[in-house]
Amino acid sequence: MAATPQNPATPRRKVSRHRGEGQWAVGHFTPLNGNEQFKKDDDGLNVRTRIETIYSKRGFDSIDPNDLRGRMRWWGLYTQRKPGIDGGKTAILEPEELDDTYFMLRVRIDGGRLTTRQLRTIGEISQEFARGTADITDRQNVQYHWIRIEDVPEIWNRLEAVGLSTTEACGDTPRVILGSPVAGIAEDEIIDGTPAVDEIHRRVIGNPAFSNLPRKFKTAISGSPLLDVAHEINDVAFVGVVHPEHGPGFDLWVGGGLSTNPKIGQRLGAWVPLDEVPDVYEGVISIFRDYGYRRLRTRARLKFLVADWGAEKFREVLEEEYLRRKLIDGPAPAQPVERWRDHVGVHRQKDGRFYVGFAPRVGRVDGATLTKIAELAEAHGSGRVRTTVEQKMIVLDVEENRIDSLVEGLEALDLTVHPSPFRRGTMACTGIEYCKLAIVETKARGSALIDELERRIPDFDEPITININGCPNACARIQVADIGLKGQLVLNDKGEQVEGFQVHLGGALGLEAGFGRKVRGLKVTSDELPDYVERVLKRFQAEREEGERFATWAARASEEALS
Repeated sequence: MAATPQNPATPRRKVSRHRGEGQWAVGHFTPLNGNEQFKKDDDGLNVRTRIETIYSKRGFDSIDPNDLRGRMRWWGLYTQRKPGIDGGKTAILEPEELDDTYFMLRVRIDGGRLTTRQLRTIGEISQEFARGTADITDRQNVQYHWIRIEDVPEIWNRLEAVGLSTTEACGDTPRVILGSPVAGIAEDEIIDGTPAVDEIHRRVIGNPAFSNLPRKFKTAISGSPLLDVAHEINDVAFVGVVHPEHGPGFDLWVGGGLSTNPKIGQRLGAWVPLDEVPDVYEGVISIFRDYGYRRLRTRARLKFLVADWGAEKFREVLEEEYLRRKLIDGPAPAQPVERWRDHVGVHRQKDGRFYVGFAPRVGRVDGATLTKIAELAEAHGSGRVRTTVEQKMIVLDVEENRIDSLVEGLEALDLTVHPSPFRRGTMACTGIEYCKLAIVETKARGSALIDELERRIPDFDEPITININGCPNACARIQVADIGLKGQLVLNDKGEQVEGFQVHLGGALGLEAGFGRKVRGLKVTSDELPDYVERVLKRFQAEREEGERFATWAARASEEALS
C-alpha cells in the first residue's frame, strides 16, 4: 500500500525517545549528567595509575578536573575546603574556588576491625603526612586532612603493607561495610557476621562490575542484639535474628538513608543464612546498579527506587531476576534491651576476657593519640581494637586484672571509659574546618557544648544523643538524634547573619526509628546553643513521665516547651 502523502499544512509532531530515569535495565545507557559521563568515559578505579605516575610527580596543578572532583573519590580522596572561606560562600562559589590544594583521605575500616599494628600505622601516617589529623567517623573509618597529592602513593604503600586501603572509600561505589565492633566476641551475640563482611569485600571491593553505581551504596551487617550498626539508614542491612526453624541468621533491610530526603529502610521479610549473605548482597547491589535512577543525582540513591517499588516488588525482582530462587520468610529483630548501642564501658567477652569501650570527643583524635592507644592496648595484652558507628573506639581481649590500669591510661589521654551522657551521646561531622559543603563549624562547637552541659546539668543521667551537622546533608545523622542540629546561617538579636542551627527534636534509631520533629521557626545561633540545649533538657527532666525517653517526650511536648 502506498503511503499517504502528508498534508503540508499539518504540523509535524516531534518524535523523541523517552529518556526515563537513566536506568540501565530498561535500556537507558546514555549519560544524562556530567557525573554519569565521566564515569562512562573512564572507570574511577583507573585513576590510581594516573595518581601514581603523573599527578604525584607533577603536582596538584597537573590533575584533570574530572579526576580531581570525580574519579579520585574512588580512592578515598576529596579536595578539602580552602581556609578562610565563610559559610555564606559555600553555595555561591564555584568548586575550583572552594578547593584547597590539599586533600581529605579516607581509610576504609570494614567492620571497624583493626590490629594494633594497623592502628599504629594510621597514627604514624597522620603525624608524618596529615599534620596530625585523624578523625574517627560515624562509619567506622578514619579521615586524614592536609594530604598532598605528592605523598599519596607512599601513604597507600604503608597502608597496604598492613592490610588497609582507601579503595572505594568514597565515590559512587560500595562504601565501607559496617559491622558490629564486637562481632565474634560479645557474650550476647546472635550470630557473627564477620565471614560475610570478608566475603563481600573479597567479591565486590575494587571489582569493575560494581564500580559504577548511580550513587554511593552503604552496607551494614551485625548479629548484635543491640542493633549497633544503624541498619535503619543503610542501603542494605543484615540484622541478626533467630528463625524458629532454621536458627540464627539475618533479617534483610533495604532502602535506608538520610540527607535532605530521609527514609527509614524497609524490611523485606526475608531470613538469610550466614553463608548466603554475600549472594543476597550481590543481588541487592546489582538491582541498584541496573535499576537505580541515574538521571538526577538528587534521586540516585537506592531509597528512591525502594520507595517507588515497595518492599514486595523489590523482593520479587531480587528473587526472580537475580537470585533465581525464593528467600525464606523470617522474623523481625527483637527490641534492644539497652538504649546505648556504642559498647562504651567495660564488658565481658564470651571467652572470659573483657572489652573496654571509650569515648573521644565528637570523633576528634589525632595521630599521636592513636599511636598511644595502640601502645596502651598492647601493653595490656591486646592486639585488637575496634571503631564504632558512634565515633567511639574499643580495646578487645583485656584480662580482668589489667582493666583498671588500661582505663587509667585511656583517661590520661582524655578518652573516657565512663563518660557523661553528653560526652557519650554527642556526635559531629567534619564541618566548615575542612568540608566544602559545610556552612558552620561543628567539631569545636560540639566539644565546647559537652563541657558546658557537664557543668550546667551535672545530674543529668538519661541517654541523650546530640548530633551536629555543618550542612543539610546529615553526615552526622541529625534526623535520627534526640537533638539534631543542622548548620545554617541565622539572624541574631541584632539582625546580623551568623552561624547557627535548625533544630530537630525526638529522632531515634532502633525498632521505634523515626525522624525528629521540627518546631516552626526554631533556630538557634551557635552562641545560644548551650543555653537552648540546657533549657530543653531541664524541661524534659521536669515534665517526663516515669521511664519516658526524650524522643517520646519531644513528640508530645508543646512547642513552647521545645523553644
